[in-house]
Amino acid sequence: MISLKNVVLRRGAKVLLDKASATLNPGEKVGLVGRNGAGKSTLFALFNGTLHEDGGHFELPTQWRLAQVAQDMPETTQGATDFVIEGDTVLVAAQAEVQSANDSGDGERMATAYMHLYDAGEHDARARAQALILGLGFQVAELDHPVNSFSGGWRMRLQLARALMCPSDLLHTH
Repeated sequence: MISLKNVVLRRGAKVLLDKASATLNPGEKVGLVGRNGAGKSTLFALFNGTLHEDGGHFELPTQWRLAQVAQDMPETTQGATDFVIEGDTVLVAAQAEVQSANDSGDGERMATAYMHLYDAGEHDARARAQALILGLGFQVAELDHPVNSFSGGWRMRLQLARALMCPSDLLHTH
């Protein structure tokens, strides 16, 4: 679980969190909203370790990893489904290892790499990505449209789907 106890976060002289406490348990879905400059990104900097609390105590299990929705609008001709699939970092790493193992010619390494690829869910990655995309309001006919053919708001939805492609044992944030 993520635990914040009396956490104080500052950016310069500005106090963004003052003695904030919260507990986020595995499986809970939490949304964070607020105006620009309210401290949302600062809180996530605490979560990902690039910032430390100025007071109080913060704890995040070491085995948890964070997935964040990128705030930039992607400019690519890549199809929407393929773009979203790339958000599964475990799958992408497994695909890279298969390629490297194949190039090495090492049969044992190739067997292990293909097992990891299967475990990473390559067999249903396309279906998982498309379910996420459709769940965010896209039409079936748009599943393979180029990312840059969508407006900014729709591209942001693709960024969200990409972040949600992370394996279920990862923490999805931002």
